[in-house]
Amino acid sequence: MTGFIERWRTTARAAGAVDPAVVDAVGAELLERWQEPHRHYHTLTHLAAMLDVIDQYASTAPHPDLVRLAAWCHDAVYDPRASGDRNERDSAALADALLTRLGLPADQVAEVHRLILLTAGHAVDPSDADGALLCDADLAVLAAPEPDYDRYATAIRREYAHVPEPDYRVGRARVLSGLLALPSLYRIPALAARWSHPARANLTRELARLSR
Repeated sequence: MTGFIERWRTTARAAGAVDPAVVDAVGAELLERWQEPHRHYHTLTHLAAMLDVIDQYASTAPHPDLVRLAAWCHDAVYDPRASGDRNERDSAALADALLTRLGLPADQVAEVHRLILLTAGHAVDPSDADGALLCDADLAVLAAPEPDYDRYATAIRREYAHVPEPDYRVGRARVLSGLLALPSLYRIPALAARWSHPARANLTRELARLSR
Protein backbone atom coordinates (compact mmCIF):
# COMPACT_ATOMS: atom_id res chain seq x y z
CA MET A 1 0.00 0.00 0.00
CA THR A 2 2.96 2.30 0.64
CA GLY A 3 3.79 2.20 -3.04
CA PHE A 4 0.32 3.42 -4.00
CA ILE A 5 0.43 6.24 -1.46
CA GLU A 6 3.79 7.40 -2.81
CA ARG A 7 2.57 7.27 -6.40
CA TRP A 8 -0.50 9.27 -5.41
CA ARG A 9 1.56 11.87 -3.53
CA THR A 10 3.93 12.29 -6.48
CA THR A 11 1.06 12.77 -8.94
CA ALA A 12 -0.94 15.14 -6.72
CA ARG A 13 2.09 17.32 -6.00
CA ALA A 14 3.14 17.39 -9.65
CA ALA A 15 -0.36 18.61 -10.53
CA GLY A 16 -0.06 21.44 -8.01
CA ALA A 17 -1.42 20.16 -4.67
CA VAL A 18 0.54 21.70 -1.78
CA ASP A 19 -1.09 20.60 1.51
CA PRO A 20 0.41 17.20 2.53
CA ALA A 21 -2.43 16.41 4.94
CA VAL A 22 -5.08 16.98 2.29
CA VAL A 23 -3.09 15.01 -0.29
CA ASP A 24 -2.89 12.05 2.08
CA ALA A 25 -6.56 12.29 3.07
CA VAL A 26 -7.74 12.33 -0.54
CA GLY A 27 -5.38 9.49 -1.40
CA ALA A 28 -6.69 7.42 1.51
CA GLU A 29 -10.27 7.93 0.35
CA LEU A 30 -9.42 6.84 -3.18
CA LEU A 31 -7.54 3.76 -1.99
CA GLU A 32 -10.47 2.77 0.21
CA ARG A 33 -12.82 3.03 -2.74
CA TRP A 34 -10.57 0.94 -4.98
CA GLN A 35 -10.59 -1.84 -2.35
CA GLU A 36 -14.37 -2.20 -1.99
CA PRO A 37 -15.34 -5.87 -1.55
CA HIS A 38 -17.65 -6.04 -4.55
CA ARG A 39 -14.77 -5.32 -6.93
CA HIS A 40 -13.04 -8.22 -8.67
CA TYR A 41 -11.51 -6.57 -11.73
CA HIS A 42 -11.86 -2.85 -10.98
CA THR A 43 -9.30 -3.09 -8.20
CA LEU A 44 -5.90 -1.68 -7.31
CA THR A 45 -4.38 -4.20 -9.72
CA HIS A 46 -6.23 -2.52 -12.59
CA LEU A 47 -5.21 0.91 -11.35
CA ALA A 48 -1.55 -0.09 -11.07
CA ALA A 49 -1.57 -1.55 -14.58
CA MET A 50 -3.03 1.69 -15.93
CA LEU A 51 -0.50 3.83 -14.12
CA ASP A 52 2.34 1.68 -15.44
CA VAL A 53 1.20 2.24 -19.04
CA ILE A 54 0.76 5.97 -18.43
CA ASP A 55 4.23 6.24 -16.92
CA GLN A 56 5.79 4.35 -19.82
CA TYR A 57 4.08 6.46 -22.49
CA ALA A 58 3.86 9.77 -20.62
CA SER A 59 5.86 11.51 -23.34
CA THR A 60 2.98 11.02 -25.79
CA ALA A 61 0.63 13.30 -23.81
CA PRO A 62 0.91 17.03 -23.06
CA HIS A 63 -0.50 16.68 -19.52
CA PRO A 64 0.47 13.25 -18.17
CA ASP A 65 -0.11 14.24 -14.54
CA LEU A 66 -3.73 15.07 -15.32
CA VAL A 67 -4.01 11.72 -17.11
CA ARG A 68 -2.68 10.04 -13.96
CA LEU A 69 -5.23 11.89 -11.84
CA ALA A 70 -7.96 10.76 -14.21
CA ALA A 71 -6.76 7.15 -13.87
CA TRP A 72 -6.88 7.39 -10.08
CA CYS A 73 -10.43 8.75 -10.19
CA HIS A 74 -11.99 7.08 -13.23
CA ASP A 75 -13.39 4.05 -11.39
CA ALA A 76 -13.47 5.59 -7.94
CA VAL A 77 -17.23 5.12 -8.06
CA TYR A 78 -18.00 1.61 -9.25
CA ASP A 79 -21.43 0.08 -8.79
CA PRO A 80 -22.12 -2.88 -11.12
CA ARG A 81 -25.84 -2.24 -10.67
CA ALA A 82 -25.60 1.28 -12.09
CA SER A 83 -26.99 1.84 -15.57
CA GLY A 84 -25.39 3.41 -18.62
CA ASP A 85 -22.51 5.74 -17.90
CA ARG A 86 -23.62 6.48 -14.33
CA ASN A 87 -20.36 5.20 -12.81
CA GLU A 88 -18.25 7.39 -15.08
CA ARG A 89 -20.40 10.45 -14.42
CA ASP A 90 -20.36 9.86 -10.67
CA SER A 91 -16.59 9.25 -10.72
CA ALA A 92 -16.11 12.52 -12.63
CA ALA A 93 -18.27 14.36 -10.10
CA LEU A 94 -16.27 12.85 -7.24
CA ALA A 95 -13.05 13.91 -8.97
CA ASP A 96 -14.39 17.47 -9.13
CA ALA A 97 -14.86 17.48 -5.36
CA LEU A 98 -11.58 15.76 -4.48
CA LEU A 99 -9.35 17.75 -6.82
CA THR A 100 -10.97 21.01 -5.79
CA ARG A 101 -10.26 19.98 -2.20
CA LEU A 102 -6.61 19.54 -3.22
CA GLY A 103 -6.61 23.14 -4.41
CA LEU A 104 -6.11 22.42 -8.11
CA PRO A 105 -7.14 25.12 -10.60
CA ALA A 106 -10.63 24.88 -12.07
CA ASP A 107 -9.33 24.29 -15.61
CA GLN A 108 -7.33 21.25 -14.47
CA VAL A 109 -10.30 19.89 -12.56
CA ALA A 110 -12.45 20.31 -15.65
CA GLU A 111 -9.89 18.50 -17.81
CA VAL A 112 -9.75 15.52 -15.45
CA HIS A 113 -13.56 15.45 -15.47
CA ARG A 114 -13.55 15.39 -19.28
CA LEU A 115 -10.97 12.63 -19.41
CA ILE A 116 -12.90 10.41 -16.99
CA LEU A 117 -16.04 10.69 -19.11
CA LEU A 118 -14.09 9.36 -22.11
CA THR A 119 -13.72 6.00 -20.37
CA ALA A 120 -17.45 5.37 -20.73
CA GLY A 121 -17.15 4.62 -24.44
CA HIS A 122 -13.43 5.02 -25.22
CA ALA A 123 -14.18 7.11 -28.31
CA VAL A 124 -11.30 9.58 -28.55
CA ASP A 125 -10.71 12.36 -31.05
CA PRO A 126 -7.45 11.76 -32.98
CA SER A 127 -6.09 15.10 -31.74
CA ASP A 128 -6.73 14.26 -28.06
CA ALA A 129 -3.37 12.92 -26.90
CA ASP A 130 -4.28 13.00 -23.20
CA GLY A 131 -7.50 11.11 -23.88
CA ALA A 132 -5.64 8.61 -26.03
CA LEU A 133 -3.17 7.82 -23.27
CA LEU A 134 -5.90 7.35 -20.66
CA CYS A 135 -8.12 5.18 -22.83
CA ASP A 136 -5.24 3.09 -24.18
CA ALA A 137 -4.15 2.42 -20.61
CA ASP A 138 -7.70 1.55 -19.56
CA LEU A 139 -8.06 -0.98 -22.39
CA ALA A 140 -4.61 -2.54 -21.99
CA VAL A 141 -6.09 -5.70 -20.47
CA LEU A 142 -7.83 -6.51 -23.74
CA ALA A 143 -4.47 -7.33 -25.30
CA ALA A 144 -3.35 -9.62 -22.47
CA PRO A 145 -2.30 -13.21 -23.13
CA GLU A 146 -5.32 -15.51 -23.38
CA PRO A 147 -5.14 -16.91 -19.81
CA ASP A 148 -4.89 -13.39 -18.35
CA TYR A 149 -7.72 -12.14 -20.54
CA ASP A 150 -9.89 -15.06 -19.48
CA ARG A 151 -9.22 -14.23 -15.82
CA TYR A 152 -10.27 -10.66 -16.56
CA ALA A 153 -13.49 -11.84 -18.21
CA THR A 154 -14.20 -14.11 -15.23
CA ALA A 155 -13.62 -11.23 -12.81
CA ILE A 156 -16.06 -9.05 -14.74
CA ARG A 157 -18.67 -11.81 -14.55
CA ARG A 158 -18.17 -12.00 -10.77
CA GLU A 159 -18.83 -8.27 -10.51
CA TYR A 160 -22.11 -8.84 -12.33
CA ALA A 161 -23.07 -11.97 -10.39
CA HIS A 162 -26.47 -10.41 -9.71
CA VAL A 163 -27.32 -10.49 -13.43
CA PRO A 164 -28.95 -13.70 -14.76
CA GLU A 165 -26.79 -15.52 -17.29
CA PRO A 166 -28.96 -14.85 -20.38
CA ASP A 167 -29.11 -11.14 -19.61
CA TYR A 168 -25.40 -11.01 -18.87
CA ARG A 169 -24.55 -12.62 -22.20
CA VAL A 170 -26.62 -10.05 -24.08
CA GLY A 171 -25.19 -7.09 -22.14
CA ARG A 172 -21.60 -8.27 -22.29
CA ALA A 173 -21.87 -9.02 -26.01
CA ARG A 174 -23.12 -5.47 -26.53
CA VAL A 175 -20.06 -4.08 -24.73
CA LEU A 176 -17.63 -6.27 -26.69
CA SER A 177 -19.28 -5.44 -30.00
CA GLY A 178 -19.04 -1.75 -29.18
CA LEU A 179 -15.33 -2.08 -28.56
CA LEU A 180 -14.80 -4.00 -31.78
CA ALA A 181 -16.71 -1.28 -33.65
CA LEU A 182 -14.30 1.46 -32.54
CA PRO A 183 -12.18 2.83 -35.41
CA SER A 184 -9.15 1.82 -33.38
CA LEU A 185 -8.89 0.15 -29.99
CA TYR A 186 -5.56 1.91 -29.38
CA ARG A 187 -4.42 5.33 -30.57
CA ILE A 188 -0.77 5.54 -29.51
CA PRO A 189 1.06 4.13 -32.55
CA ALA A 190 3.41 1.84 -30.60
CA LEU A 191 0.52 0.38 -28.63
CA ALA A 192 -1.73 0.06 -31.67
CA ALA A 193 0.96 -1.89 -33.48
CA ARG A 194 1.55 -4.25 -30.56
CA TRP A 195 -1.88 -4.63 -28.99
CA SER A 196 -4.56 -4.27 -31.67
CA HIS A 197 -4.36 -7.81 -33.06
CA PRO A 198 -4.33 -9.72 -29.75
CA ALA A 199 -7.05 -7.47 -28.33
CA ARG A 200 -9.37 -8.05 -31.26
CA ALA A 201 -8.65 -11.78 -31.11
CA ASN A 202 -9.54 -11.88 -27.40
CA LEU A 203 -12.73 -9.86 -27.88
CA THR A 204 -13.82 -12.00 -30.82
CA ARG A 205 -13.10 -15.19 -28.87
CA GLU A 206 -15.14 -14.07 -25.87
CA LEU A 207 -17.97 -12.87 -28.10
CA ALA A 208 -18.12 -16.28 -29.76
CA ARG A 209 -18.19 -17.96 -26.36
CA LEU A 210 -21.09 -15.79 -25.23
CA SER A 211 -23.18 -16.83 -28.24
CA ARG A 212 -22.93 -20.56 -27.55
